[in-house]
Amino acid sequence: MTRRNSSLGFLGRFGRSEDLRQLDAALRAADLHPAQVPEGVKLTIVNLMKDQWPHEEPPAEAYPPVGRFFAYCLIGPDLFREANGEQALTDAERRLEMALDREESFDAQLVLLALHSKLISPKVVAKYDLSAE
Repeated sequence: MTRRNSSLGFLGRFGRSEDLRQLDAALRAADLHPAQVPEGVKLTIVNLMKDQWPHEEPPAEAYPPVGRFFAYCLIGPDLFREANGEQALTDAERRLEMALDREESFDAQLVLLALHSKLISPKVVAKYDLSAE
């Protein structure tokens, strides 16, 4: 199967691609408005997701966990807990700790993307002593 390219849309005439719409919905569900994430960052996220499923499109159920984890990185633990609950916070923090141990993992790439795009929460940076070196 040939992999589809993502599309931002153009002047309202051509719609956003399904992968970007699903990512926007996942971010919104995690209490992060998609407009707070630059389009280039979202394109990078969906391309990283496509790398995880090289022979098919990422399944719809893959987007919510990615949206929650990326939202945690951007809004930090306090706001994330308020919006998503204690269990979601525990899951996000566990994923981030595992990403620190597996520097080549998908989650580690998401953390680096948040760092390099300067979107990451200062509380997350301080809590995990993160740097983009």
